[in-house]
Amino acid sequence: MKYENSLTFARQMDEKDELRAYRSQFHLPIQKNGQAYVYLCGNSLGLQPKTVEAALQQELLDWKNLGVEGHFHAKNPWMPYHEFLTHAMAKVVGAKPEEVVVMNTLTVNLHLMMVSFYRPKNKRNKILIEADAFPSDKYAAESQIRFHGLDPKECLIELKARPGEVCLRHEDIQQVIENQGDEIALVMLGNTNYYTGQYFDIKKITEWGHAKGCFVGFDCAHGAGNMPLNLHESNCDFAVWCNYKYLNSGPGGMGGAYVHERHHHDAAIPRFEGWWGHNKTTRFKMRDAFDPMPTTEAWQLSNPPILAMAAVWASLKIFDEAGMDRLRKKAIALTGYMEFLVKSLGDDVINIITPSDPKQRGSQLSIQVKNADKKLFEIITEKGVIADWREPDVIRVAPVPMYNSFEDVFNFYEILKRAIIN
Repeated sequence: MKYENSLTFARQMDEKDELRAYRSQFHLPIQKNGQAYVYLCGNSLGLQPKTVEAALQQELLDWKNLGVEGHFHAKNPWMPYHEFLTHAMAKVVGAKPEEVVVMNTLTVNLHLMMVSFYRPKNKRNKILIEADAFPSDKYAAESQIRFHGLDPKECLIELKARPGEVCLRHEDIQQVIENQGDEIALVMLGNTNYYTGQYFDIKKITEWGHAKGCFVGFDCAHGAGNMPLNLHESNCDFAVWCNYKYLNSGPGGMGGAYVHERHHHDAAIPRFEGWWGHNKTTRFKMRDAFDPMPTTEAWQLSNPPILAMAAVWASLKIFDEAGMDRLRKKAIALTGYMEFLVKSLGDDVINIITPSDPKQRGSQLSIQVKNADKKLFEIITEKGVIADWREPDVIRVAPVPMYNSFEDVFNFYEILKRAIIN
């Protein structure tokens, strides 16, 4: 696509955007001057769908009027409530419905998955992770290693970029797996790195790990709702994600989990168990031994929090209508336009550490402004941009296709340019 550095061009692109109407379905934060912020922080917290309030009110009303009977007689009965979200969630992450469940929060789900898929034995006792993985992932991995009586210093392999580089090379990941795979119990990467925005090829990494006998899983916090993940086709063993970033479920909103169907009937699989993973037809007999459901639902522990789940469902309905393929097409164009504009400021001023290849990134650009510090970020915030600062010197911006416009991107560029010049 040939971009132009003008507001007129941005508005023309918005006129042609087949998804432009979805912007009106979200609440945009408003500045003191009455103007909407340029909101480019959906990679940290997605905006609130306007349908969420009514969805929550419905459940509050049913709770008020029905009490415990709401489990069976609410407009959306609470007993099977999580099932209402399954098909839409499965389409977002590219999985079969029986492979997906909305439950818990991300790191809780990551721990539950590592109980099943980190099984250290003899020399195969290591976890492979990114050196700059999101800190919570590293904390979880290290604590799982210690839980098995092992030392993270010996059992955590950290993938590091080459000297002078920020992003990992896929060939380096492959080489580490090839060289050390016999000692790796679990390959566990963030499929889209939170800091650089780099996307990793889930299918290739899974193939490399499986060829060496490793389990392979992914933290898709920055991928779910951002990239078509095709989890089932990738053949990875598991994945986890949060829903409050690109999937707009609200602050601290619920997460999701995927387990490939080949593991569903493995009676020997280790797993922490709770009553909501029990066969639903006999769950309330109460005296039976645990009988796991033959789906990823078997990893559920407790009955779902309905009020939290209502927000996820409200957003998923919008995703189901918009479709990940159309969202991805717009994301490539939006992020490409932002890259074009920001790079026009000059290589002596700007360094974008996110890969330039659209296939290796989602809706995020991580920008370094040379000889600048957090004061620059504070200036653009004051001028009406909501983005994200990550130490030591990165401004993360995410033009989200569901509600951001090309005019948003142009306005961000203008604000950034004036802040740098002044």
